[in-house]
Amino acid sequence: MRCSTGPPCLAPLLTVILSVFSTCTSWTVSPERGLGVKEHFQIVTQHNRLRSRVSPMAANMQKMEWDSMLATLAQERAESCLKDPALFEERMQNTGWNIHQSPHSVASFSEVINSWFQEGQDYNYQSGQCRNNGTCKHYTQLVWATSSQVGCAVHVCGIGGVHWDLFVCAYFPGGNWEVNGRLVVPYKAGVYCSLCTSSMSGCFRLWDHVGGLCETPRNPCRMSCGQHGRLNVSSCLCHCHRGFTGRFCQVRCSVQCVHGRYKEEECSCLCDVGYGGAECSEKLSFPYHSCDIQIDGKCFMVSSEAQTYYTAKLRCQERGGILAQVTNQKVQDIIAFYLSQLENTNEVTDRDFETCNFWMGLTYKPLKDSFRWDAGETLSFTSFAFGQPDNQGFGNCVELQASSGFNWNDQRCKTHNRYICEFGPEHVALWQFGR
Repeated sequence: MRCSTGPPCLAPLLTVILSVFSTCTSWTVSPERGLGVKEHFQIVTQHNRLRSRVSPMAANMQKMEWDSMLATLAQERAESCLKDPALFEERMQNTGWNIHQSPHSVASFSEVINSWFQEGQDYNYQSGQCRNNGTCKHYTQLVWATSSQVGCAVHVCGIGGVHWDLFVCAYFPGGNWEVNGRLVVPYKAGVYCSLCTSSMSGCFRLWDHVGGLCETPRNPCRMSCGQHGRLNVSSCLCHCHRGFTGRFCQVRCSVQCVHGRYKEEECSCLCDVGYGGAECSEKLSFPYHSCDIQIDGKCFMVSSEAQTYYTAKLRCQERGGILAQVTNQKVQDIIAFYLSQLENTNEVTDRDFETCNFWMGLTYKPLKDSFRWDAGETLSFTSFAFGQPDNQGFGNCVELQASSGFNWNDQRCKTHNRYICEFGPEHVALWQFGR
């Protein structure tokens, strides 16, 4: 589903005036006194203006906001004068960094940010590579669509008897992820704001922006629960009355879990490591498979068959895994990129594959009034497509939807989709040991 961009929104007069000032002047900052509120505004404004001008146009580029905690991290890294870089990478694994070093008082922060963006002249979006053996990672981080927070700092460092200005920006979530040795493209190409997620379904656009940026709207729900439930406006989810199926009913059953934990709401077992099957009674042998994707020690396998949600869940369980849990932006970006490559290479050919979408392990729990992962955890990260979840067709199960850049959609559980199984490090250890 595509969001409606509508006419360009108008910012308050003061915002427009300040934006004009930032675009028409060369602003500088003293490294000795650090960054002030004015510089914070100018840095964010410049980032958003440049992010709106990528070519090809971005369909899912998010509006950036200043984050004081990231600014503190950037300040600490700048003051380290490039010492112990691994320490910062380890502390904030999902944080992205852009760093520039230049002779003291030669460059302004505005010029540095522009130089990062100018790397895009050598970036080939189709191949995801930088031409002429150059580096484009400053550019790809600056225009990483799902990086929505930024904090920057500058510090004077004495290196080799010469004073240098060290410019540092920290981004969250980070970017420049790789899958199977290939860099993930930084954004989805298309009409601006056409692939915004439900949590950022507004479209921010100023007069000097070429395209629009996804932002959190004032009314994020834009949905009604009808006569069989009530809307929880804080979560934008429906709380269903007892006795209704899908979002409108509580399914009850009982299953004996021999080597696992019984989950009443889902009528299923969560097996102990090394066991599988519907009742976790089968001792598994490893290995079962090869990983299509490896992310942070976890293995993800994309099925070649199409199944209903609960059959797909059972198939993963029989292999000793679970349906995939997409718990952060890094996993979302990498899996979405991998699935888009499958689509481009025409490998999606299963005749029972009704929707070109993929099941993951997320369902709506009426009694909990929320979506929960099959392992039982609550959501701390979401990537629902614009207008989703909308409960169309009493959708109770969640899929990665091809038409929205593999953002999430709630779907009827009886739909036939391909699916993604996940194997945690503890399962992979048994698998490797079995070799």
